[in-house]
Amino acid sequence: MTYVEDELNSQPECWTRAAQEAAGHAGALPAAGERVAIVGCGTSYFMAQSAAVLRETAGQGETDAFAASEFPCGRRYDRVVALTRSGTTTEVLDLLGRLQGTTRTTAVTADPDTPVRAAADDLVVLDFADERSVVQTRFATTALTLLRAHLGLHTDSVVADCRTALSKPLPEGLVGRTQFSFLGRGWTVGLASEAGLKMREASLSWTEAYPAMEYRHGPISVTTRSTATWMLGEAPDGLAQQVRDTGALWVEGTLDPLAELVRVQRLAVAVAAARGLDPDRPRHLTRSVILAP
Repeated sequence: MTYVEDELNSQPECWTRAAQEAAGHAGALPAAGERVAIVGCGTSYFMAQSAAVLRETAGQGETDAFAASEFPCGRRYDRVVALTRSGTTTEVLDLLGRLQGTTRTTAVTADPDTPVRAAADDLVVLDFADERSVVQTRFATTALTLLRAHLGLHTDSVVADCRTALSKPLPEGLVGRTQFSFLGRGWTVGLASEAGLKMREASLSWTEAYPAMEYRHGPISVTTRSTATWMLGEAPDGLAQQVRDTGALWVEGTLDPLAELVRVQRLAVAVAAARGLDPDRPRHLTRSVILAP
């Protein structure tokens, strides 16, 4: 078993623990009414997108998400939350340094013994969800679970769906597809982007991700019999049949969308194995992007 397989299989336990610990981290996480930005890089950026939509939709306050390198420093926020598994990512540390003394910051990390401890005002440590693999799985979903629980949006059924996602066979013929499109709506748009990234990182697959209503506005034109189109969350009326009419495989997301992402993680590993690739050694990638001065 690869590191990434072992880690993705541990997500039900990680999510349960994060939900249990959420109340203890309340002082470090955004309070209702605060104007908040959530930032990250790569996978963490996509989790930030999902968390931002969840928070604002829940009526907790205006919430934006940015890649750390694209944060608008002229904009005022009550708090900036940075998601950073390693605590060493250059863009995140640079941003936290620029915000010191002007904006309250919180870092959610897996490793507190890193420069992020000194860079952020508050620290939330999810060391039980740390990973050896380059490809992120359990840290990202555990961090999002923590934020969902903080908002009162996590339930035991989410963990149950995760267990189903780990045990239920993948749809027949899915591994043999050559192009994968992932669709989301609202908070699951970020999950769709992360699903596409996971497939690219682990299996070098051709993947795309879109808001579901945008799929008809061009992307469906490249859909063929070799395509799998996977909906994370509830699909717009009529879209499933339109995709099937192209000859593509339509994958309906019937589980909690975060659990559907776990199914995609499994698919990424399965496609990598079918192609003779090692998902623990993704091409051109490292566990953390640290840029030289």
